[in-house]
Amino acid sequence: MPHFHVISGCSGGSKSSLLAELGQRGHSIVPEPGRRIVAKEQAGDGAALPWSNPAAFARRAIALSLRDLEENRSAESVVFFDRGLIDAACALLHTSPGKNEEDRVLALCAQHRYQPVVFMTPPWPEIYVNDAQRKHDLYAAVAEYERLCAFYPKLGYRLIELPRNGIAFRADFVEAHIGKT
Repeated sequence: MPHFHVISGCSGGSKSSLLAELGQRGHSIVPEPGRRIVAKEQAGDGAALPWSNPAAFARRAIALSLRDLEENRSAESVVFFDRGLIDAACALLHTSPGKNEEDRVLALCAQHRYQPVVFMTPPWPEIYVNDAQRKHDLYAAVAEYERLCAFYPKLGYRLIELPRNGIAFRADFVEAHIGKT
């Protein structure tokens, strides 16, 4: 199994800032698929935005996550993913529930694995802000977080909640847990 580690959790919980810090420390990082999709959609026709067509958005996030995994398959060192396939699969199942969709998505998740420990950024109302790519409120972000906290363990992942502390502290915490200080 490649050294793929996921940082997931609550939207607005500073995942991207943590990934930037890990990148500054020399780790390979993969930016969040959702933010890349939103930026591209906002620059174009906007057909797959999470607030207007969540199922199309989730399907694109799955496709982009699979591409990210493939592009990093030969990495010999740790790669940190800002969200990824599991988050996208959870979103799709939330927006398009159904047995056929669920079977397909669960098979993809079983075929494409990350390391068994997932780092979760908890809801942190004091730092939550909206921006051009994050239009949902904190209530929706917390609901998504709760879905992710239920979904990851169903796929055999163990969750570690990151402390509500500064970015450098969080990066130290992650590195200590993966043994890469």
